[in-house]
Amino acid sequence: MTRKLLTLISFVLIATFVLAGCGPAATTAAPAPATQAPAVPVLLPTTTLPPVPTATEAPKKVTVEWWHITTIDPGKTLWQDMANEYMAAHPNVTINITILENEAFKTKLTTVLQGGTPPDIFQSWGGGVMNDQIAAGMLQDITPALDADGGAWRSSFAPGALAVYALDGKNYGVPWDMGEVAWWYNKDLFAQAKIANPPTTWTELLADVKTLKAAGITPISLGEKDTWTGMHIWSYLATRICGEKNFLAAANRTGGSFSDPCFVQAGTDLKQLIDLQPFQAGFLGASHDVMQGTFGNGKAAMELSGQWAPGSEAGQAADKVGVKNLGMFNFPAVEGGAGAVTDVMGGGNGFAIGKNASPEAVDFVKYLTAPAQQARVAASGGGIPVVKGGEVGLTAADSKANPNMVVVQQSLAAAKYFQLYYDQYMPSAMGGILNDAVAKLYAGSSTPEQVAAEVEAGAKQTFGK
Repeated sequence: MTRKLLTLISFVLIATFVLAGCGPAATTAAPAPATQAPAVPVLLPTTTLPPVPTATEAPKKVTVEWWHITTIDPGKTLWQDMANEYMAAHPNVTINITILENEAFKTKLTTVLQGGTPPDIFQSWGGGVMNDQIAAGMLQDITPALDADGGAWRSSFAPGALAVYALDGKNYGVPWDMGEVAWWYNKDLFAQAKIANPPTTWTELLADVKTLKAAGITPISLGEKDTWTGMHIWSYLATRICGEKNFLAAANRTGGSFSDPCFVQAGTDLKQLIDLQPFQAGFLGASHDVMQGTFGNGKAAMELSGQWAPGSEAGQAADKVGVKNLGMFNFPAVEGGAGAVTDVMGGGNGFAIGKNASPEAVDFVKYLTAPAQQARVAASGGGIPVVKGGEVGLTAADSKANPNMVVVQQSLAAAKYFQLYYDQYMPSAMGGILNDAVAKLYAGSSTPEQVAAEVEAGAKQTFGK
């Protein structure tokens, strides 16, 4: 019997007996004889009656701690606006925002994690660092929230980007911005060399390098002083040749090895490119900024770089405009490789969820990653959306986003496999070993076999197996 029904019956019994004791019932029945004693109401013990609610209880007060690293506008103000909007719609929720510069964030986060008190929501890049936080029990599994309502929240994300914040099929965070490394090219220089279309295979790319050189054009700008720039070519080749399964087997130490034939082939194919001498003079001593400036000033036809390239190369160019007829194409397929040409390597930003985060904190992150909010981030020029519908912000009338970001977003949306940068996916020590080993191939002091062996030796040392 329900709580309301039990209460109602009690009131009916009481009213019935009271009326009987005060006078005749409003019926046609004959009155009781004068000698009959008045009816006495019989009350049930009050302890057996459930309490009668007098008013709807107010929602419980909840405080959400959110740490992020967006220290400048437009992102800084935009995040605050979104928090204010959520609090206005949920008066019981208070969102405390802590804004920290990147390195200060890492230092402070390490301290609070060691104390076992992570923020409810905090900046994350996924990958190896996040996996360590999961292993330490510092993060919350939000898979149920993603799968609720038939997986409505989960299905809103580009699957490859969402997977960066998962481990063993469970999500401990979500992305809000994701970019990729791709080939950026000068369409005018390609036309000058009579190359009609960008290459779609590695063989075609090598052929285009030869064609560009024959036309007196430097094919590729590279800044190998910052060794990660050259490592990206090797790791992308490994992604195309080895595929997801073989890379994860080697990186996660689950039966694979970085000295396996596919990683050796990545070095062999890269050496084919290096032997063509496709880079600008002095590339071994050039920084990333010099690489961007060389390309931005029209002194090279291509560069392999991230989604930041259009802004960076313009900033480093003498005219502060950069390549006026700029194009982008995915890293070409390698014939016979296990990876697909749509597989993407890159990185971005996301939210990790602390172990003690409330349902309201998770719901707030759901709000932040809704299509309408993603569109606002995109239109501000603050990031590339990872949620379906968010891309409209890239082409909005008042959008501050670079037009080429539409191409990047479309490439990301089509990727079924998103590979976080190798040197970020693995522990930082492993990233340094990888960058240094590949750099020796560019310098001509190591062979593809030696590079693979050095990376594998570093993995054994780093992971202990």
